[in-house]
Amino acid sequence: MVGVRYAAGGTSPTSGFDCSGLVAYAYFRASQHELPRTTGYLSRIGMRIDSHDLRPGDLVFFNTQGHRNSHVGIYLGDQRFIHAPSSGGTVRIDNMRGRYWLRRFDGARRVFL
Repeated sequence: MVGVRYAAGGTSPTSGFDCSGLVAYAYFRASQHELPRTTGYLSRIGMRIDSHDLRPGDLVFFNTQGHRNSHVGIYLGDQRFIHAPSSGGTVRIDNMRGRYWLRRFDGARRVFL
């Protein structure tokens, strides 16, 4: 999905993705399980985990809009995560150790399917 354009409310590669749309799409494709469609609801499912216990597939949350859990991505390993960042952007992989993401990290959740 890297390179697919960002679209507010987007839920597919053809329409584009917002952050929670990308997460819901990826989890459904991988497991045939539907996840909630907003970051607020996603931040309440599964089990809260500490950042040093992250495993690929865990959800990582950030404060990018002045409130907790306003952005979500999927952890890939080695401090990298995939996400649909913002209007005008595309789905990309970023490093969680980057200054921007470190200051905005809100926590992580492990979803059990």
